Amino acid sequence: MQPRKVIKIAQARAASDGAGVKIQRLSGFGSYLNMDPFLMLDEIRSQDKDDYIAGFPPHPHLGFEKVTYMSVGGFSHKDSMGNEGTINAGGAQWMTAASGVIHSEMPSVSESRGDDDDQGMHGFQFWLNLPAAEKMGRPGYRDIQGGEVTSFQQDDARIRLIAGEMGEGETAVTGPVTGKTTQALLADVMLSAGGSATLRYSKKLSSQFYVYQGSVHVGDRIISRGELAQLDQGDSLQLMAEPDS
Repeated sequence: MQPRKVIKIAQARAASDGAGVKIQRLSGFGSYLNMDPFLMLDEIRSQDKDDYIAGFPPHPHLGFEKVTYMSVGGFSHKDSMGNEGTINAGGAQWMTAASGVIHSEMPSVSESRGDDDDQGMHGFQFWLNLPAAEKMGRPGYRDIQGGEVTSFQQDDARIRLIAGEMGEGETAVTGPVTGKTTQALLADVMLSAGGSATLRYSKKLSSQFYVYQGSVHVGDRIISRGELAQLDQGDSLQLMAEPDS
C-alpha cells in the first residue's frame, strides 16, 4: 500500500457571490495549486440569514459541471431547461452546464419553521471541468436527495459518497453518480475526534481534500479548517483527526 502525501496546502479566501452571499472560496491560485479537473470550491456557512438569504438569482453557466452538496439547510433551484427542485441537508444537485444554461439557486424556507428554529446554512459547491469534446453538449440536471447518497463506515469515519468509487474488489462502494468521462470522486468524510481511517481509491485519480471542521493529520502534516490539501499519487489516504476536532 502506498499512502498519499500532502504536497501543497492552500487557505480558502473570504468572498461573496450571487446577490451578496458570503462564502469561502478556493480558486485562482494559478500554478501554485493545481485542482484539475476541479475549477473551484466554495463553502457557504453561516447562521445569519443576512449572509445568504438573497441567494443566487438567474445567472449563466457554460462548459463545466456544477455540483452542490448541502450539510445544513437547503436550496431551491430552476434553470432555463425547465428543471426545478429542492435539495435539503444531505442532498446534492449535479448540473451539467455544457453548451449553456441559465440557472438560479435560492435558499429554501420551510413555512412550518419559525425563525428561532433556523439552523442556518452550510454547504459546498464544486465546479468540475468538462472535456473539450463535451463542452458544447446538451445540458443535464439531476437532484440527489439525502437518502440516495451512499453512506457507510470505514474505520473511525462515517462517509457519504456522492460520486465515484471507494475501496476495491468485493469491498468497493459506489456513489449515485458514476459513468462520467471525468471520473470524479466526491465524498464527505466525518472522523470522530482522535479517530483515524484509511481510505482506498484509484491511484489514477488526482486528489485533494478540504477540511471544514477541526484538524486532520496526514503523515507529518496538519490540515486545519478552511484549508485544502493537494496530494501526490498513491493508492490510499491515511487520515487521523485531532482529539478535539
